[in-house]
Amino acid sequence: MPNIKSAKKRVKVNATKAEANKARKSNLKTVIKKAELAAADNAANKEEAIKVAIKKVDQACAHGLMHKNKAARKKSQLAKKLNAAD
Repeated sequence: MPNIKSAKKRVKVNATKAEANKARKSNLKTVIKKAELAAADNAANKEEAIKVAIKKVDQACAHGLMHKNKAARKKSQLAKKLNAAD
C-alpha cells in the first residue's frame, strides 16, 4: 500500500476506472455477440443490431478500450456479415 497521499489517490482512481472499463468492455462484447447472432439468424432486426454494435465499437475506440485498427477491423467484419446475410 502506498504511503504518499497522491499515490493513495491514484490507487483509488485506477480502481474506479478499471471497473468502468470492465463494464464498458463487457457491454461491448454483449452487443457485438447479439449483432453477430442476428446476422447469422437473418433476424428482422439485424440491421439495427449491427448499427448499434458499430456505434459501440466507435465509442470503445474513443474511450481507449480498443485500438483504432482493431475497431476498424471489427466494423468491417460486422458490415461483411450484414451484407452476406442479405
